[in-house]
Amino acid sequence: MKNKFYSILKARFLVNEDATKNWGFIVFLIFLAIIMIANTHSYEKKVYQIAELTNEVKELRSEFVDRRSELMKIKMESTVAEEMIEKEIFPSSVPPKKIKVAKEKSAWDKLWE
Repeated sequence: MKNKFYSILKARFLVNEDATKNWGFIVFLIFLAIIMIANTHSYEKKVYQIAELTNEVKELRSEFVDRRSELMKIKMESTVAEEMIEKEIFPSSVPPKKIKVAKEKSAWDKLWE
């Protein structure tokens, strides 16, 4: 048992006659480690990108809410009336009337009556 442990520490398994299969396995392990490192790097890059996009969405949502409230304030009748007074356009004192247009009957409709 002691001799096997010393042979592993001295790396004799890399220089003896069966070393080719050992080197193949070591190269395979190195290849798997490289793939694992690349995969982890890609994952962390995507997580960072997702966090960045989430922050951008939050900022855009808050900007949207601000713009919408500004628009609602601008569209109010009192705000429009104030702007028009500056241009010497005053609101009408006569209330508006609704105009209804009756649909005229076509020649085809008259035939079927």
